[in-house]
Parts: sequence; C-alpha cells; structure tokens
Amino acid sequence: MRECRIVSRKFGIEKSHTLGISLEHGGYSALEAAFGLGSEAIIELIKASGLRGKGGGGAPAGNKWELMPRDSEKPSYLAVNADESEPGTFKDREIIAKDPHLLIEGTIITAYAIGAHDAYIYIRGEYYPFQKILQAAVDEAYAAGIIGQNVMGHDYRLDITVHRGAGAYICGEKSAMLESLEGKRGLPRLKPHHKEPEWYFGNPTLVNNVETIATVPFIVKNGADAYREFGTEKSPGTLLFALSGHVNRPGLYEAEYGVSMLEYIEHYGGGIKNGKKLKAVIPGGASCPVLTAAEAAEAKLDYETMHAMGSSLGTGGMIVMDEDTCMVSALKNLLSFYHQESCGQCTPCREGTGWVDGILASLLEGSGRQEDIDLLLDIGATMNGTTICVFAPAVSVVIDAFVKKFRGEFEAFLKEAR
Repeated sequence: MRECRIVSRKFGIEKSHTLGISLEHGGYSALEAAFGLGSEAIIELIKASGLRGKGGGGAPAGNKWELMPRDSEKPSYLAVNADESEPGTFKDREIIAKDPHLLIEGTIITAYAIGAHDAYIYIRGEYYPFQKILQAAVDEAYAAGIIGQNVMGHDYRLDITVHRGAGAYICGEKSAMLESLEGKRGLPRLKPHHKEPEWYFGNPTLVNNVETIATVPFIVKNGADAYREFGTEKSPGTLLFALSGHVNRPGLYEAEYGVSMLEYIEHYGGGIKNGKKLKAVIPGGASCPVLTAAEAAEAKLDYETMHAMGSSLGTGGMIVMDEDTCMVSALKNLLSFYHQESCGQCTPCREGTGWVDGILASLLEGSGRQEDIDLLLDIGATMNGTTICVFAPAVSVVIDAFVKKFRGEFEAFLKEAR
C-alpha cells in the first residue's frame, strides 16, 4: 500500500504546530499561487480536482463553493466546521493539534475564492486544549501579517475568529452550528427546496469541514491532476481514517480512497488484537451502518462502494470489533449516546431515541420481550424521514444494520436471558 501524505505531511515533525516550523516545511507556499490564479479560477481548480467534502456527506466541494453569490451586496462568510463529536472520529483534532497553519492557509484560500473577508472556525466545546493551539496559531498568523488587513501584503482583508461550542453533538450539523454561532440554541434548520448557500445572520455562507479546507493548499499548489493521482475516478484523493477498536495499532492514518478495508486494517492497524478474528466494522463513524466480517472482506474505502454495500464512509472513523464483541451491548452503547445527544426539536427523534435505548436496556437486563426486536425496527422506521435533520435517520439505519445482521445475538438475550 503506497503512502499518501497530503494533509498529514507535517504530522511527524517536532513542533509542527508553530509558525516557524510550518514555514520551514512549505507552510503558506500555496498562497502566492492562489492570488495569481484569482478567485474564479480557484473554484474551477477545486471542481476539476474532484475534491469531496470530508465531513461525512462527500458532496463535491467545488460545486458547493460555486453556490456562493459573486455579485451580492450582502457580505459572504466562511464557517469551518471543527465541531468533531462523532464517536470514532478524531481526524480534525489531529490537524488542529499538529498542523493548524495548514488549516489557516486553506481557510485563507477558500475565503478568497468565495469573496469572504471574515471566517469562523467553530470548534467542539470539549476541545479546549486544541482550541488553545489553534488560537495561538491564529495569533501567530496575525502577528506575521499572514492574515489581517493585508493578507501576505495583498490588497485583501481576512479576519479569522475561533469560536468554541458548548458541547452539543448536534452542532456538528451545519445549520445547527450556524444557529449556535449566531448566539441561539443549536437546533437544525429546515432544509431549502433547492441548492443554495447556508446563511449566517441572513448572509450567504459556505460551511466546510476542517479536513476539506486543509486539503485545498495541496490542490492549489500542485494542481488538480496531482490530487487525482490518488484515489478513484469518482472518489479522488485521500482521507484521514481514524482507526480504533480491537486493532494492534489504533491511530490516525491517511490513505487514498479505494484501498481494501482489510488491507488498510492490516497495514496500518497491525491486524486484529490478540490474534482474534474480525467480527464487524463500523466504517466511517458511529452513524454509519455496521458491516459484517464477510462484508468487510469485500469492502473498498470509497464513497461508491460503501453506498453500494448499504453503509457510508462518513468521516472515516473506522471502529473495528473482534469475535468476542457483544453486538447487543455495542448497539446499546451507541443508542445511549444518541438518546443523550438528541436536541429534542422533533418528536420522533426526541421520543424514539429514548424508547429504543430503554428497549436495549431491558434486553441486556434479561427482561426483554419477544416482540422487542421487531419493535426496535419499527421505531427506527418511524424515525427515518420524519425529522428536520439526519440525526434520527442515522439512528434508524444503525439499528437496522445491527439487528438484521446480528439478529441471533439479540434473540439469545430473550432465550437465555444472558
């Protein structure tokens, strides 16, 4: 498996989070190329590269940038989503901790491309130590004239504000994040009927994930074809996969899209811990449907393959489970999280997450009923497609995959009360 170091290139360098070390290793070297290209050419370059959003949806980034108005009297804004709260995911945290200046460089280029002069990086509330690292990097960039009134000596102003959330998982949803950024309770907004930008205080706003923004400098500096050398035709480039669970070497490893899931686990994770057999893999974070060991053996790490298998690549948070894992307990762990983190705005989600969490608790305690397994599926189906955001549908497909693929384990708790 070939090494791919686009975003993680400086991760192993001592004090890579500081401006001096970043500059020594090519930091901010893409800015001159960006200003030479101009805003519209940058957007065309991002489109040509095939860069896809790395926050979970995988939508083409360039097409999203193109939705930003070019002739509006209203100001445009950039909001960088660093509210990384998905269980199993920790890639954005590592970018912020090890190469925050790469994120700032990508933020400058993206803001310039869409005509924004103010950018906000919304960081997860629990990431206080990483917020301090990021804020220190922003302060260094201001002091060096990299951002501010004249970015790198050019006639372009950009101010960057780091905004810390209050610990709500739902604020990772882009519209809820903007509600929170406006000073309101972080509740998802109704989706528009057609494609349009997001809105911050009624002004057009682009929202992108940390890793998406951190990939931009490589593309601008090296070109679209250099990025397309990695990955597949429909899923070009690389992704930082957060590997956790029953592997010998858990950690964060950058790989190109399209590699074999089992090859990735063996090469980077060192195989299954203690010589045990693989039982299941959650491929992209807790909200992605689980895959069986047989499915994992056929899986490729790209958006199209995961979709065809009924799952998702998500944010790349790969959770590996060995043969001794109790799938009922694993699902209970996830449902307890969802129950606690539901924002409560929509009745099916507010009531449904608590209901399924209670059913799993009864099963584990040995007091479950025969009809409870099908009831889990029925509640999940009711939650799917009846709420404002994708929180409840994600819970639904997670329940569906666990119960249908490992139903025997759920039935064992009824037969043996174990």
